[in-house]
Amino acid sequence: MNGVAPPLLHSPGALADAFSEFISASSLLEASYRDLQQEVAHLGVELAERNAALTRSLEENDRMRAALQQIIDSMPCGVLVSDDAQAIVMINPEGRRLLELGNAEARNLRDLSVISQIDFETLVGKSEDRLDTELSISSAAGTRWLAIGNRRLRALPASREPGDRRAPLQSVWILRDVTASKQAEREREAARNTMALAEMSTILAHEIRNPLASMELMAELIASEPERSSQWVSHLRAGIRSLSATVNNVLSIHSGGNPHLAPVNLTACTRSGVEFVRPIAEQASVNLSFARGDANLVIQGNENMLRQMILNLICNAIRHTPAGGHIEVSTRRRSRQGTVHAVLEIKDTGCGIPANLVDRIFEAGFSASGDTPGLGLAVCKRLMEQHNGDIRVTSRVNCGTTFQLEFLAL
Repeated sequence: MNGVAPPLLHSPGALADAFSEFISASSLLEASYRDLQQEVAHLGVELAERNAALTRSLEENDRMRAALQQIIDSMPCGVLVSDDAQAIVMINPEGRRLLELGNAEARNLRDLSVISQIDFETLVGKSEDRLDTELSISSAAGTRWLAIGNRRLRALPASREPGDRRAPLQSVWILRDVTASKQAEREREAARNTMALAEMSTILAHEIRNPLASMELMAELIASEPERSSQWVSHLRAGIRSLSATVNNVLSIHSGGNPHLAPVNLTACTRSGVEFVRPIAEQASVNLSFARGDANLVIQGNENMLRQMILNLICNAIRHTPAGGHIEVSTRRRSRQGTVHAVLEIKDTGCGIPANLVDRIFEAGFSASGDTPGLGLAVCKRLMEQHNGDIRVTSRVNCGTTFQLEFLAL
C-alpha cells in the first residue's frame, strides 16, 4: 500500500526562533513592569509629600484664621463685615457691645438697623468707597457718640470653594465710641473760651485804666475852665476814640465768623475814618492829611471793619511819629495783570521799623515798643484776610513807614 507521510508542521529551527522571540518579549515586558512599578512608587511618594504639604497648609490656614479671629475679637473697636447682599458675615464682641445687641441675632443690615436704631442701610447708600461719620445715640445710660467708618472691599477672592453660594464680601465697618473725646472737646472749648475771656478782661483792664483817668481829668478841666472847654473837649474826644479802638481790637482778635460784605465806597469810607481819628492826631501834635483819589473807588467790604483798620493804622503811626511829624492817607486805583485794584495807603514820617522786626509786626501780642497790647496790626491782618485783600509794609529806620491795603475793585 502506497502510504503518504504526514507533512512536518514545525521544524526544529522555527521552534527555536519562536521561543527566542517569546523570551525577548517576556524580558521587555518584565522591564516595562519594573519601570511602571518604579513610576508608581515615585508618584506615591510625591502624592504623599503633596498631601502632607496640603495638610500643613490647611493647618496653617486654620491657625491663621483662628489668630485673626482672636485679634478681631480682641480689638478695642467694633468690627462688622457685610456682604454684597447686606448679610452680616461677622461682628466682633466690641461691635455687639457698642451697638447694644445683647443676645439679639442680627442676620443683615436691616435687622441691625432695627435693633441698634442706626440706619446702616442709608449709610451704605451714602458711601461709594468710604464713609466716616459720627452719630449721637440715646440710650438708658445717656447720650453716646459713635464714630462709624465704612470701607468698600475692592479685591474679592479669586477663587471660591465648589458649591459656595454666598454673596461676595462688600464692606468692612469700624465702630468707635468717641463720647469721651467729644466731652473732652467740649471741655477744651469751654476752657479756651474762659481763657479768652480772662485775656480779654486783662487787656481791657490794662488798656482802659489810663485813658479813663485822662478822660476824668479832661471832664474836671471842662467843668473848672469853661473858657477852654473846646480844647478839653477835643482831648476828651480823642480819649474816647482811643478807647473805642482798644475795645474793638480786643473783640475782633477773640471773635470768629465771616463778616457781611457789601459794596463800599473806599474813598468816602477812608475820609470818614480820617476825620474820626483826627482828634487823636491833634492831641499828639501830628499833622494828618487825606489825599482824595478816585471818588468812585468801590470795593466789596464791611464799612465798620474798614474804619477800624484805618483807626488802627493811623493810631499806630501817631504813636511812632514825633510831634510835628506828618501822616498822609490816600486812596487810588491800580491795574495789575488785567485786574483793577483799590489801594489805601497810610504813610508816616515816624521812627520806622527795624528790618529784623518787620516780619513780626502782624503777630498778635507782639509790640516793638512794649507799651501796647500788640493787637492793632494783628487785627488789621485778620480783617484784610476776611476782605480777601493784602496788607503790605515798607519801612526805613528814622525815615518812616508806609502801609498799603489792597482790595479788588468793583
